[in-house]
Amino acid sequence: MIPVPSNPVFVPRNYDIFAGLDVDKTSIAAYFLDHEGNLKSMRIPHKSEHLLNYVQNHFPGQKVAFAYEAGPTGYQLHDDLTSKGYPCLVAAPSMIPTAPGQRVKTNRLDSQKIAENLRGGQLKSIHVPCESYRDLRHLIQLRDTFVRQAAAAKNRIKALLLFESIAFPEAPAGSQWSKSVILQLKSLACSLVVRFKLNQLLSSLEFNRSKAMETTKAIRHFCKGDPELERCAGFLMSIPGIGFILASHLLARIGNWRQIQNVRQLSAFLGVVPKEDSTGDRVRRGSITRSGDSRLRNKLIQGAWAAIRQDPELREFYRRIYHKHPRPIAAKKAIVAVSRKLTTRIYSVLHEQRNYVIRQKSDSVPLTQEETGLPQEMTRRHAEAVEQNS
Repeated sequence: MIPVPSNPVFVPRNYDIFAGLDVDKTSIAAYFLDHEGNLKSMRIPHKSEHLLNYVQNHFPGQKVAFAYEAGPTGYQLHDDLTSKGYPCLVAAPSMIPTAPGQRVKTNRLDSQKIAENLRGGQLKSIHVPCESYRDLRHLIQLRDTFVRQAAAAKNRIKALLLFESIAFPEAPAGSQWSKSVILQLKSLACSLVVRFKLNQLLSSLEFNRSKAMETTKAIRHFCKGDPELERCAGFLMSIPGIGFILASHLLARIGNWRQIQNVRQLSAFLGVVPKEDSTGDRVRRGSITRSGDSRLRNKLIQGAWAAIRQDPELREFYRRIYHKHPRPIAAKKAIVAVSRKLTTRIYSVLHEQRNYVIRQKSDSVPLTQEETGLPQEMTRRHAEAVEQNS
Protein backbone atom coordinates (compact mmCIF):
# COMPACT_ATOMS: atom_id res chain seq x y z
CA MET A 1 0.00 0.00 0.00
CA ILE A 2 1.19 3.56 -0.73
CA PRO A 3 2.05 5.54 2.43
CA VAL A 4 -0.30 8.42 3.11
CA PRO A 5 0.82 11.93 4.10
CA SER A 6 1.31 12.52 7.82
CA ASN A 7 -1.58 15.04 8.01
CA PRO A 8 -4.05 14.30 5.18
CA VAL A 9 -7.46 15.92 4.89
CA PHE A 10 -9.73 13.44 6.64
CA VAL A 11 -13.22 12.89 5.15
CA PRO A 12 -15.21 10.30 7.20
CA ARG A 13 -17.50 9.24 4.35
CA ASN A 14 -14.46 7.93 2.46
CA TYR A 15 -13.85 5.23 5.07
CA ASP A 16 -15.70 2.13 6.25
CA ILE A 17 -14.23 1.44 9.69
CA PHE A 18 -13.21 3.91 12.39
CA ALA A 19 -10.76 2.70 15.02
CA GLY A 20 -10.36 4.62 18.25
CA LEU A 21 -7.22 3.71 20.20
CA ASP A 22 -6.41 4.33 23.84
CA VAL A 23 -2.67 3.73 24.14
CA ASP A 24 -0.62 3.16 27.27
CA LYS A 25 2.88 1.81 27.76
CA THR A 26 1.83 -1.86 27.85
CA SER A 27 -1.39 -2.21 25.85
CA ILE A 28 -3.77 -0.72 23.29
CA ALA A 29 -7.52 -0.57 23.85
CA ALA A 30 -9.11 -0.55 20.38
CA TYR A 31 -12.72 0.25 19.53
CA PHE A 32 -13.95 -0.31 15.94
CA LEU A 33 -17.09 1.34 14.53
CA ASP A 34 -18.74 1.37 11.12
CA HIS A 35 -21.35 3.77 9.72
CA GLU A 36 -24.24 1.58 10.93
CA GLY A 37 -22.99 1.56 14.53
CA ASN A 38 -21.73 -2.02 14.55
CA LEU A 39 -18.77 -2.31 16.85
CA LYS A 40 -15.93 -4.49 18.00
CA SER A 41 -13.86 -3.89 21.10
CA MET A 42 -10.56 -5.47 22.08
CA ARG A 43 -7.38 -5.05 24.07
CA ILE A 44 -3.99 -6.03 22.64
CA PRO A 45 -0.34 -5.67 23.64
CA HIS A 46 1.30 -2.40 22.71
CA LYS A 47 2.70 -3.62 19.42
CA SER A 48 1.57 -2.25 16.08
CA GLU A 49 2.04 -5.68 14.47
CA HIS A 50 -0.82 -7.13 16.54
CA LEU A 51 -3.12 -4.25 15.61
CA LEU A 52 -2.28 -4.46 11.91
CA ASN A 53 -2.79 -8.24 11.83
CA TYR A 54 -6.18 -7.90 13.51
CA VAL A 55 -7.34 -5.25 11.02
CA GLN A 56 -6.12 -7.23 8.00
CA ASN A 57 -7.84 -10.41 9.25
CA HIS A 58 -11.17 -8.92 10.36
CA PHE A 59 -11.66 -6.04 7.91
CA PRO A 60 -10.26 -7.28 4.59
CA GLY A 61 -10.97 -5.00 1.67
CA GLN A 62 -12.37 -2.24 3.89
CA LYS A 63 -10.97 1.24 4.39
CA VAL A 64 -9.92 1.69 8.01
CA ALA A 65 -9.00 4.99 9.70
CA PHE A 66 -7.28 5.25 13.10
CA ALA A 67 -7.03 7.91 15.79
CA TYR A 68 -5.46 8.18 19.23
CA GLU A 69 -4.50 10.84 21.75
CA ALA A 70 -1.10 12.48 21.70
CA GLY A 71 0.77 11.40 24.80
CA PRO A 72 3.92 9.92 26.33
CA THR A 73 4.01 6.97 23.92
CA GLY A 74 5.04 9.29 21.08
CA TYR A 75 4.46 8.80 17.37
CA GLN A 76 5.80 5.31 16.66
CA LEU A 77 2.31 3.84 16.37
CA HIS A 78 1.36 6.63 13.96
CA ASP A 79 4.46 5.93 11.86
CA ASP A 80 3.75 2.19 11.71
CA LEU A 81 0.13 2.68 10.65
CA THR A 82 0.78 5.36 8.04
CA SER A 83 3.68 3.37 6.58
CA LYS A 84 1.12 0.65 5.76
CA GLY A 85 -1.19 3.14 4.05
CA TYR A 86 -3.70 3.71 6.87
CA PRO A 87 -4.64 7.27 7.85
CA CYS A 88 -3.97 7.93 11.53
CA LEU A 89 -4.98 11.10 13.35
CA VAL A 90 -3.08 12.08 16.50
CA ALA A 91 -5.40 14.38 18.44
CA ALA A 92 -4.55 16.72 21.29
CA PRO A 93 -6.34 15.48 24.46
CA SER A 94 -7.75 18.95 25.17
CA MET A 95 -9.36 19.07 21.71
CA ILE A 96 -11.30 15.78 21.95
CA PRO A 97 -15.01 16.47 22.68
CA THR A 98 -16.23 14.99 25.98
CA ALA A 99 -19.78 14.83 27.37
CA PRO A 100 -20.02 17.13 30.43
CA GLY A 101 -21.99 14.58 32.43
CA GLN A 102 -19.62 11.66 31.89
CA ARG A 103 -18.39 10.43 35.28
CA VAL A 104 -16.85 7.05 34.35
CA LYS A 105 -13.48 6.85 32.63
CA THR A 106 -11.90 3.61 31.39
CA ASN A 107 -9.59 2.73 28.52
CA ARG A 108 -12.47 1.13 26.65
CA LEU A 109 -14.72 4.18 27.06
CA ASP A 110 -11.90 6.47 25.98
CA SER A 111 -11.29 4.43 22.83
CA GLN A 112 -15.03 4.44 22.12
CA LYS A 113 -15.17 8.21 22.48
CA ILE A 114 -12.28 8.62 20.04
CA ALA A 115 -13.87 6.24 17.51
CA GLU A 116 -17.22 8.05 17.66
CA ASN A 117 -15.60 11.46 17.25
CA LEU A 118 -13.50 10.13 14.37
CA ARG A 119 -16.59 8.83 12.61
CA GLY A 120 -18.35 12.16 13.18
CA GLY A 121 -15.44 14.16 11.75
CA GLN A 122 -14.93 16.01 15.04
CA LEU A 123 -11.24 15.22 15.47
CA LYS A 124 -8.42 17.38 14.20
CA SER A 125 -4.95 15.92 14.03
CA ILE A 126 -1.89 17.73 15.28
CA HIS A 127 1.01 18.22 12.87
CA VAL A 128 3.07 15.10 13.47
CA PRO A 129 6.73 16.13 13.09
CA CYS A 130 9.17 14.13 11.00
CA GLU A 131 12.21 12.50 12.59
CA SER A 132 14.60 15.46 12.27
CA TYR A 133 12.18 17.83 14.01
CA ARG A 134 11.54 15.26 16.74
CA ASP A 135 15.28 14.94 17.40
CA LEU A 136 15.63 18.72 17.52
CA ARG A 137 12.72 18.87 19.96
CA HIS A 138 14.51 16.39 22.26
CA LEU A 139 17.60 18.60 22.33
CA ILE A 140 15.56 21.76 22.95
CA GLN A 141 13.69 20.12 25.83
CA LEU A 142 16.98 18.90 27.32
CA ARG A 143 18.51 22.36 27.22
CA ASP A 144 15.40 23.90 28.80
CA THR A 145 15.61 21.31 31.59
CA PHE A 146 19.19 22.31 32.41
CA VAL A 147 18.30 26.02 32.22
CA ARG A 148 15.38 25.56 34.62
CA GLN A 149 17.53 23.58 37.05
CA ALA A 150 20.22 26.26 36.91
CA ALA A 151 17.60 28.93 37.63
CA ALA A 152 16.30 26.87 40.54
CA ALA A 153 19.85 26.62 41.96
CA LYS A 154 20.20 30.42 41.72
CA ASN A 155 16.95 30.92 43.62
CA ARG A 156 18.03 28.46 46.31
CA ILE A 157 21.36 30.25 46.73
CA LYS A 158 19.62 33.61 47.13
CA ALA A 159 17.10 32.11 49.56
CA LEU A 160 19.90 30.62 51.65
CA LEU A 161 21.79 33.92 51.85
CA LEU A 162 18.59 35.79 52.72
CA PHE A 163 17.78 33.31 55.48
CA GLU A 164 21.29 33.67 56.93
CA SER A 165 21.26 37.49 56.54
CA ILE A 166 24.27 37.37 54.21
CA ALA A 167 24.39 40.05 51.52
CA PHE A 168 24.58 38.86 47.93
CA PRO A 169 27.71 40.16 46.13
CA GLU A 170 27.07 43.34 44.16
CA ALA A 171 27.30 43.18 40.38
CA PRO A 172 26.21 45.35 37.43
CA ALA A 173 22.96 44.60 35.61
CA GLY A 174 23.17 41.55 33.37
CA SER A 175 26.20 40.04 35.13
CA GLN A 176 24.83 39.05 38.51
CA TRP A 177 26.03 35.46 38.03
CA SER A 178 29.37 36.18 36.37
CA LYS A 179 32.59 34.32 37.25
CA SER A 180 33.67 37.06 39.64
CA VAL A 181 30.37 36.82 41.54
CA ILE A 182 30.68 33.02 41.74
CA LEU A 183 34.20 33.40 43.16
CA GLN A 184 32.89 35.82 45.79
CA LEU A 185 30.14 33.38 46.73
CA LYS A 186 32.74 30.64 47.17
CA SER A 187 34.68 32.81 49.63
CA LEU A 188 31.80 34.23 51.71
CA ALA A 189 32.25 33.96 55.46
CA CYS A 190 29.65 31.61 56.95
CA SER A 191 29.28 28.56 59.18
CA LEU A 192 30.55 25.14 58.12
CA VAL A 193 27.06 23.79 57.47
CA VAL A 194 25.99 26.83 55.46
CA ARG A 195 29.28 26.68 53.54
CA PHE A 196 28.68 23.02 52.69
CA LYS A 197 25.13 23.71 51.48
CA LEU A 198 26.23 26.77 49.52
CA ASN A 199 29.05 24.83 47.86
CA GLN A 200 26.67 22.07 46.83
CA LEU A 201 24.25 24.60 45.34
CA LEU A 202 27.09 26.32 43.49
CA SER A 203 28.25 22.96 42.19
CA SER A 204 24.71 22.21 40.98
CA LEU A 205 24.55 25.64 39.29
CA GLU A 206 27.87 25.16 37.51
CA PHE A 207 26.95 21.63 36.43
CA ASN A 208 23.63 22.67 34.91
CA ARG A 209 25.12 25.72 33.23
CA SER A 210 27.87 23.63 31.65
CA LYS A 211 25.37 20.99 30.50
CA ALA A 212 23.15 23.71 29.03
CA MET A 213 26.15 25.02 27.07
CA GLU A 214 27.02 21.51 25.87
CA THR A 215 23.46 20.95 24.73
CA THR A 216 23.43 24.31 22.92
CA LYS A 217 26.55 23.22 21.02
CA ALA A 218 24.81 19.93 20.18
CA ILE A 219 21.79 21.85 18.86
CA ARG A 220 24.02 24.02 16.65
CA HIS A 221 25.84 20.94 15.34
CA PHE A 222 22.54 19.15 14.65
CA CYS A 223 21.10 22.12 12.74
CA LYS A 224 24.27 22.48 10.66
CA GLY A 225 23.94 18.81 9.67
CA ASP A 226 20.44 19.34 8.27
CA PRO A 227 20.29 21.73 5.26
CA GLU A 228 16.63 22.67 5.77
CA LEU A 229 17.02 23.36 9.49
CA GLU A 230 20.15 25.42 8.90
CA ARG A 231 18.48 27.41 6.12
CA CYS A 232 15.26 28.09 8.05
CA ALA A 233 17.18 28.98 11.23
CA GLY A 234 19.14 31.53 9.22
CA PHE A 235 15.95 33.08 7.89
CA LEU A 236 14.49 33.32 11.39
CA MET A 237 17.65 34.85 12.87
CA SER A 238 17.47 37.64 10.30
CA ILE A 239 14.42 38.92 12.22
CA PRO A 240 15.40 41.42 14.97
CA GLY A 241 15.00 39.88 18.41
CA ILE A 242 15.33 36.26 17.29
CA GLY A 243 18.59 34.52 18.16
CA PHE A 244 19.64 30.95 17.61
CA ILE A 245 17.97 29.54 20.73
CA LEU A 246 14.58 31.05 19.89
CA ALA A 247 14.93 30.14 16.20
CA SER A 248 15.75 26.50 16.94
CA HIS A 249 12.91 26.24 19.48
CA LEU A 250 10.49 27.69 16.92
CA LEU A 251 11.56 25.15 14.31
CA ALA A 252 11.33 22.29 16.80
CA ARG A 253 7.77 23.15 17.80
CA ILE A 254 6.41 24.30 14.42
CA GLY A 255 7.90 21.36 12.54
CA ASN A 256 7.36 21.40 8.78
CA TRP A 257 6.63 25.07 7.98
CA ARG A 258 4.80 24.02 4.80
CA GLN A 259 1.91 22.79 6.97
CA ILE A 260 1.21 26.29 8.35
CA GLN A 261 -1.85 27.55 6.50
CA ASN A 262 -1.74 31.21 7.59
CA VAL A 263 -0.27 33.54 10.18
CA ARG A 264 -3.40 33.34 12.37
CA GLN A 265 -2.81 29.62 12.79
CA LEU A 266 0.78 30.27 13.88
CA SER A 267 -0.23 32.99 16.35
CA ALA A 268 -2.89 30.73 17.84
CA PHE A 269 -0.40 27.87 18.07
CA LEU A 270 2.00 30.08 20.04
CA GLY A 271 -0.83 31.28 22.31
CA VAL A 272 -0.46 35.03 21.64
CA VAL A 273 -3.98 35.65 20.31
CA PRO A 274 -6.66 37.06 22.64
CA LYS A 275 -9.45 35.04 24.13
CA GLU A 276 -12.85 35.99 22.77
CA ASP A 277 -16.41 35.56 24.02
CA SER A 278 -18.56 37.47 21.53
CA THR A 279 -22.19 37.12 20.59
CA GLY A 280 -24.40 39.28 18.40
CA ASP A 281 -23.22 42.90 18.50
CA ARG A 282 -21.32 42.37 21.75
CA VAL A 283 -17.59 41.81 21.29
CA ARG A 284 -15.61 40.80 24.35
CA ARG A 285 -11.89 40.00 24.13
CA GLY A 286 -9.66 39.12 27.03
CA SER A 287 -6.06 38.20 27.70
CA ILE A 288 -4.05 35.94 25.40
CA THR A 289 -4.98 32.25 25.30
CA ARG A 290 -1.53 31.06 26.49
CA SER A 291 -2.02 27.80 24.61
CA GLY A 292 0.87 25.71 23.38
CA ASP A 293 4.43 25.66 24.67
CA SER A 294 4.77 28.17 27.53
CA ARG A 295 8.59 28.10 27.40
CA LEU A 296 8.54 29.01 23.71
CA ARG A 297 6.03 31.79 24.31
CA ASN A 298 8.22 33.22 27.10
CA LYS A 299 11.23 33.16 24.79
CA LEU A 300 9.19 34.90 22.09
CA ILE A 301 8.22 37.69 24.48
CA GLN A 302 11.84 38.06 25.61
CA GLY A 303 12.76 38.27 21.95
CA ALA A 304 10.16 41.01 21.53
CA TRP A 305 11.93 43.09 24.19
CA ALA A 306 15.17 42.74 22.23
CA ALA A 307 13.38 43.46 18.93
CA ILE A 308 12.05 46.87 19.99
CA ARG A 309 15.60 47.92 20.79
CA GLN A 310 16.90 46.84 17.39
CA ASP A 311 14.06 47.60 14.98
CA PRO A 312 12.76 51.21 14.73
CA GLU A 313 9.50 50.06 13.13
CA LEU A 314 8.70 47.70 15.99
CA ARG A 315 9.74 50.35 18.52
CA GLU A 316 7.21 52.83 17.12
CA PHE A 317 4.57 50.09 16.98
CA TYR A 318 5.26 49.40 20.67
CA ARG A 319 4.82 53.10 21.46
CA ARG A 320 1.47 53.28 19.65
CA ILE A 321 0.08 50.33 21.60
CA TYR A 322 1.61 51.59 24.85
CA HIS A 323 -0.18 54.94 24.69
CA LYS A 324 -3.57 53.30 24.04
CA HIS A 325 -3.70 51.60 27.46
CA PRO A 326 -3.56 52.68 31.10
CA ARG A 327 -0.01 52.94 32.37
CA PRO A 328 -0.12 49.97 34.81
CA ILE A 329 -0.83 47.50 31.98
CA ALA A 330 0.44 49.43 28.95
CA ALA A 331 3.89 47.79 28.77
CA LYS A 332 2.49 44.25 29.04
CA LYS A 333 -0.15 44.88 26.40
CA ALA A 334 2.35 46.50 24.06
CA ILE A 335 5.05 43.83 24.31
CA VAL A 336 2.52 41.04 23.72
CA ALA A 337 1.32 42.91 20.64
CA VAL A 338 4.94 43.10 19.46
CA SER A 339 5.38 39.35 19.99
CA ARG A 340 2.23 38.76 17.94
CA LYS A 341 3.65 40.99 15.20
CA LEU A 342 6.82 38.89 15.29
CA THR A 343 4.74 35.84 14.37
CA THR A 344 3.78 37.63 11.14
CA ARG A 345 7.45 38.02 10.29
CA ILE A 346 8.20 34.43 11.27
CA TYR A 347 5.45 33.20 8.95
CA SER A 348 6.63 35.43 6.10
CA VAL A 349 10.32 34.48 6.15
CA LEU A 350 9.52 30.77 6.36
CA HIS A 351 6.97 30.75 3.56
CA GLU A 352 8.88 33.09 1.31
CA GLN A 353 12.21 31.43 2.25
CA ARG A 354 14.12 34.68 2.48
CA ASN A 355 15.84 36.89 5.04
CA TYR A 356 13.99 39.71 6.74
CA VAL A 357 15.12 43.24 5.86
CA ILE A 358 14.73 46.02 8.44
CA ARG A 359 13.04 49.18 7.24
CA GLN A 360 14.95 51.97 8.95
CA LYS A 361 13.24 55.03 10.45
CA SER A 362 15.47 57.95 11.31
CA ASP A 363 12.92 59.69 13.56
CA SER A 364 12.67 56.79 16.05
CA VAL A 365 14.35 57.40 19.40
CA PRO A 366 15.20 54.76 22.06
CA LEU A 367 12.57 53.86 24.63
CA THR A 368 12.76 55.44 28.04
CA GLN A 369 12.57 53.40 31.24
CA GLU A 370 9.09 54.83 31.81
CA GLU A 371 7.92 53.58 28.40
CA THR A 372 9.14 50.06 29.10
CA GLY A 373 7.06 50.10 32.28
CA LEU A 374 9.79 48.17 34.08
CA PRO A 375 11.61 49.06 37.32
CA GLN A 376 15.38 48.72 37.38
CA GLU A 377 15.29 45.20 38.85
CA MET A 378 12.94 43.95 36.12
CA THR A 379 15.11 45.62 33.46
CA ARG A 380 18.09 43.66 34.75
CA ARG A 381 16.13 40.39 34.69
CA HIS A 382 15.04 41.03 31.12
CA ALA A 383 18.63 41.69 30.12
CA GLU A 384 19.69 38.38 31.68
CA ALA A 385 16.87 36.46 29.97
CA VAL A 386 17.61 37.95 26.55
CA GLU A 387 21.30 37.10 26.94
CA GLN A 388 20.40 33.55 27.99
CA ASN A 389 18.18 32.99 24.92
CA SER A 390 20.45 34.62 22.35
